Amino acid sequence: MRRPLIVVLTIALALGVRAADWPQHLGPERNGVGAVGEAPFPETFEGDLEVLWEKDLGTGFAGPVIAGGLALIFHREGDEAALDAVDPLNGRSKWRYAYRTDYVDSFGFDNGPRAIPTVQEGTVYLHGADGQVHAVNLADGRRVWSYDTVSELGSGQGYFGRVGAPLIAGELVVIPAGGELEGKPAGMVALDRKNGSVRWTGVDDEAGYSSPVLDGFGHIVAWMRNRLWIVDAASGEVRDSVHFRSDMDASVNACTPLVLERNRIFTSAGYGVGAGLWEVSEAGKLTEVWIRHDWMDCHYGTPVEFEGHLYGFDGRQETGQTLRCVGLNSGKRLWDSDRLPGGTLLRVGSKVVVVTEQGELWIVPASPNRFDPIHRQQLFRSGHRSHPAYADGILYARDSEKLVAVRLSP
Repeated sequence: MRRPLIVVLTIALALGVRAADWPQHLGPERNGVGAVGEAPFPETFEGDLEVLWEKDLGTGFAGPVIAGGLALIFHREGDEAALDAVDPLNGRSKWRYAYRTDYVDSFGFDNGPRAIPTVQEGTVYLHGADGQVHAVNLADGRRVWSYDTVSELGSGQGYFGRVGAPLIAGELVVIPAGGELEGKPAGMVALDRKNGSVRWTGVDDEAGYSSPVLDGFGHIVAWMRNRLWIVDAASGEVRDSVHFRSDMDASVNACTPLVLERNRIFTSAGYGVGAGLWEVSEAGKLTEVWIRHDWMDCHYGTPVEFEGHLYGFDGRQETGQTLRCVGLNSGKRLWDSDRLPGGTLLRVGSKVVVVTEQGELWIVPASPNRFDPIHRQQLFRSGHRSHPAYADGILYARDSEKLVAVRLSP
């Protein structure tokens, strides 16, 4: 008599469970893919999708995250870097955390934060363009601790400020700082999640514009300015590295490494670098599978994978990019979109969701057959390079002026 009741209760509880949040850079698994529990999109859309709300923003390139029933956005207003928490359904303010910043971009570009926040077990971790790291309580916006990578490690600003999104590795939060501590390399620093104390430093390299990830064995995979690194997460010990960057000094690695099939790592950059596929062993040793040029050279947006194909932007922003589909195994270029400045993207089920630098939303079937968008809609007047977020059927995207929430799925 108990079993039917248990089944009914299980189904009821399952129906009441929210789809997974989008708690960090590139989503739940840091690979640009929405949660498995997200409802599929319709095959056609009639007219413009509903914009649920808009919120005015200050400067910055940091995209939103969704966690714990809140939408979070990190931006700058005046001399303050601010983390705003709002209701994800109506945009109403819940709380704000702010700290003073004096960051000035060396090239006179945007002076706001670049790195997307990371949320883990009730704490939000921030990495500002000024090198400050802050841990903030998700429930009320109270500061838990802070750490300054500039004063403590001599972290360099680089061309465009600090960009690497905090990475959670067990009880550590890992920051690509690009500095040194007591004469020893601190390209990366691991801080205790609870109190911000330094647990280890390592990696003799400058910070780049790519965010670190974890591979299927739990190694940290970090594409810094000069090399691709495999690092033991617990100790910071380097397992392996390979030089992979442009010969041009004024160049950047901005695409986050994409972990495929647990032990395969895809990397891509412009400036003549091209795309690379690597295998990493359980011991952390890297092996080159292939390097291809003019195949999918990603300037700043990280591609997504679906059924053996990659979908991403190829080309330089200055000269124009195309959304491209390529076969991972076949090596073939299968289709290209029209040329545009560029954009960022994510995948939900079998659909690719694109926000272009011209402020347009595309929904594109993840099919190798052809580029055939099933929806296009203008979201912003101005374009932007920030990454969007997706949770519970709603897309959250920003430009240089506002954050918008658009319902894509019932």
